[in-house]
Amino acid sequence: MKTTAALPFAISFLCLLPAAAIPAQTQTSPHILAAPEDANWRPTTMLPAGTQVAVLTGDPTKPGPFAVRLKFPAHFSIPAHWHPADEHVIVTSGTLTFGMGDKLDRTAATNKTLTTGGFAVMPATMHHFAFTGDQETTVVMYADGPLQINYINPADDPRLNKSPAPAK
Repeated sequence: MKTTAALPFAISFLCLLPAAAIPAQTQTSPHILAAPEDANWRPTTMLPAGTQVAVLTGDPTKPGPFAVRLKFPAHFSIPAHWHPADEHVIVTSGTLTFGMGDKLDRTAATNKTLTTGGFAVMPATMHHFAFTGDQETTVVMYADGPLQINYINPADDPRLNKSPAPAK
């Protein structure tokens, strides 16, 4: 009788052992809550003039995951380029059209326009371009850093363009 009563206790104890053997996870970074209106927008030299960036988490210039908000003006174009890591994009306002190829082509039949909530993944080394519609567009982009943008045509690279920025 004592053996029968001890059996459920022993089974319960043995079932809990695997959970006890797993070490507790240690919190290594702070909890982040980022409202769009709290974005700290700054210009960036990696994309054409007019682009603004706000870092959400991580550091795009260093190895490891990062997330940023990007803001583009209406009628804006990002020339054909590629990245050494997958690029994930979520449209949060406006529209963004993506296309594949070595040159920006606004009329390509394979272009895909994404509206608010749209999601895209550009696999590493895929040659692609993007452009906005009639309104300002914002996206959240996340990837593994360091972020690299390699323009297909070096003349499109704003980091190599040494002419002064137009007056506002």
